[in-house]
Amino acid sequence: MVKHIKFILDRILALVGILLIWPFCVLIAVVLKLSDGGDVFFSQKRVGRNGELFDIYKFRTMTPDAEGSSVTVKGESRITPFGAFLRQYKLDEIPQLWNVLCGDMSFVGPRPDVPGYADLLQGEDRRILELLPGITGPASLKYRNEEELLASVEDPIVYNDTVIYPDKVRINLYYYHHYSLWMDAKIVMATLLNLPMTYHGERI
Repeated sequence: MVKHIKFILDRILALVGILLIWPFCVLIAVVLKLSDGGDVFFSQKRVGRNGELFDIYKFRTMTPDAEGSSVTVKGESRITPFGAFLRQYKLDEIPQLWNVLCGDMSFVGPRPDVPGYADLLQGEDRRILELLPGITGPASLKYRNEEELLASVEDPIVYNDTVIYPDKVRINLYYYHHYSLWMDAKIVMATLLNLPMTYHGERI
């Protein structure tokens, strides 16, 4: 029952959100286009519910010819100045309201991984794939400063793969077993207001 109510609420709220903030989105789009003439949006294949791939949408934050790892570190040269601003305040994620409206994502859930990481999930951990991925979630809150954290370590990719990713799996599996509409509401408010919250006995 909770899953069905969550799905309906997600789509209603996504539609309301799009109708309310589209002028702000147009402003961001104009600034992006005028800054370097590149594409306004960035799309990428991500792993969704039941392992199915979908196209995630974001405002572009990197140079038009950017290449490299899917692990992003704060201060990388491929991130544009305006892109850094968008990433700092998570404004690049706004186009994912469309993903929520289309039913590919939820407001709250595990962040969708690029293909490859989901293949690493084994046993009970694969239950995470039964959830719709989210714009935000408990793991996203804990690692809201992930790019700064990765910039402080010697090998960001190794640290992400051996420390951050396994911890996100642990948190997301707990969410799978305990999520509720009330919990989702608290996670959304903590995300919007940049506030800490206690989750699974942790202050995040």
